Amino acid sequence: MTDNNSPFGNDIFRNLKSDLPAGLVVFLVALPLCLGIALASGAPLFSGLISGIIGGIVVGMISRSPLGVSGPAAGLAVIVFDAIGYLGFQPFLLAVVFAGLIQVILGFLRAGIIGYYFPSSVIKGMLAGIGFILILKQIPHAFGYDRDPEGDWGFLQADGHNTLSEIYYSVIYNSPGAVIISVVSIAILIFWESSYMKKSIKNIFPGPLVVVFLGITINQAYNYFFPSLALDNEIIDDINNFHLVDIPVANSFTEFIGLFSLPDFTQITNPDVYVTALTIALIASIETLLCVEATDKLDPYKRVTPTNLELKAQGIGNMVSGLIGGLPITQVIVRSSANINTGGKTKMSTIIHGFLLIVCVVSIPKILNLIPLSSLAAILLMVGYKLARVSLFKSMYKLGSMQFIPFVVTILGIVFTDLLKGISIGMAVAIFYILRNNFKTPYFYHKEENKAGSDVIKIVLSEAVSFLNKGSIMKLLEELPKDSKVIIDGSRSTHIDHDVIEIIENYLAHASLNNISVEIIGIPQIERELA
Repeated sequence: MTDNNSPFGNDIFRNLKSDLPAGLVVFLVALPLCLGIALASGAPLFSGLISGIIGGIVVGMISRSPLGVSGPAAGLAVIVFDAIGYLGFQPFLLAVVFAGLIQVILGFLRAGIIGYYFPSSVIKGMLAGIGFILILKQIPHAFGYDRDPEGDWGFLQADGHNTLSEIYYSVIYNSPGAVIISVVSIAILIFWESSYMKKSIKNIFPGPLVVVFLGITINQAYNYFFPSLALDNEIIDDINNFHLVDIPVANSFTEFIGLFSLPDFTQITNPDVYVTALTIALIASIETLLCVEATDKLDPYKRVTPTNLELKAQGIGNMVSGLIGGLPITQVIVRSSANINTGGKTKMSTIIHGFLLIVCVVSIPKILNLIPLSSLAAILLMVGYKLARVSLFKSMYKLGSMQFIPFVVTILGIVFTDLLKGISIGMAVAIFYILRNNFKTPYFYHKEENKAGSDVIKIVLSEAVSFLNKGSIMKLLEELPKDSKVIIDGSRSTHIDHDVIEIIENYLAHASLNNISVEIIGIPQIERELA
């Protein structure tokens, strides 16, 4: 049997040639993000890895999103940080479990349709905004200034700095060794996108994978030949200044098990746990639905993800994550776009990235800890550029102000506040334009003179007239000239809101005061009263 939602059928193993290298790249992108978001959330670093593993394997297996990748979300970092602060970590894990349960219930209630009510301009603005955030946040790592964790995604930061000031300090206090690795890595990635490489070995050896191995090699060469350029993790004046990936290393099975945490079920009667759970469930669901919509738009095959099943998958993932010490999970656009850009075809790439996370965390954490953050920064800079490409701005500008302004406002909101606030600001502007458009076009207006020389005005209502059109219709009726004949034709309308019917009825009641005669056509509710 063939899956109607996928041009590849049910056999997700047939595309391993594409999904395996894509899964490798997503794993390399997800690894520092899991650690960085955990650090920004005030949680143990291992909890970020747990949520990345669960997002890849558990959510990946249940979800039918062909290219979406789930894991810890930067958009929830502030909420998680506050919740851990006033609940404690283990009671917070209980809230994550309940948040997952709420999401499962929302899936059964078919709440996934909410995602379809977000305008395309806001979704594309979200993609471009995240692209800019990736670029701005990775520049310090590219320069080797790693005191600020990459999980700190807000413009204003807890250390009193902001995104732009961190870039300034990164240029002033750069690490030459990191800069060299970044420049070489970016050059390789650009070369890998050339037409020559696309026809040769690009799909066999993904550019990001080459960049990571080359970064390790260059840094090891520093250690032997140029010690002054060597990158390492260090603590200066009680401040972490990490230039390399830093995964917790367990020396025994007992130590590995000790990295996991269990929820505190004694807090089950604590009302703050349920408030936190509801907050996480709602925000995680909205963020997931937005990312699903955005990922589907980026999918070269334009497949459509079943959103209700996605909410159930995310809910089950969050329940499992909370039970073993992980952070809240959502579908995330950074990893999803990396998956698409490196040629992923099915959800197998997502599952592969989850297995790679757990295998590498268990077996080779010391090798992973050799990866320079500047190499990973170069990969994310290229992902950010592809999300915020110049051609996107040109295409949105050509669509007119109704699309372009909400698009730009969403980007600015995300860059200068955070993801959820930026989307909210963009939505407010988009709704303003929708309301203004409804205000302008709920009817067709035609005016002519009859034989007696007085005006005959025909108002033909549009197919659907909602309460949003009240203002424009009321304004039109109030401005009709005296001593005229007015024909209000609703014969083409399939729906006229009761609020609009009341406005027309009220106008009929006092139109004679201005010597205006009114004829109603095709509005049965009013015609019955006049008969």
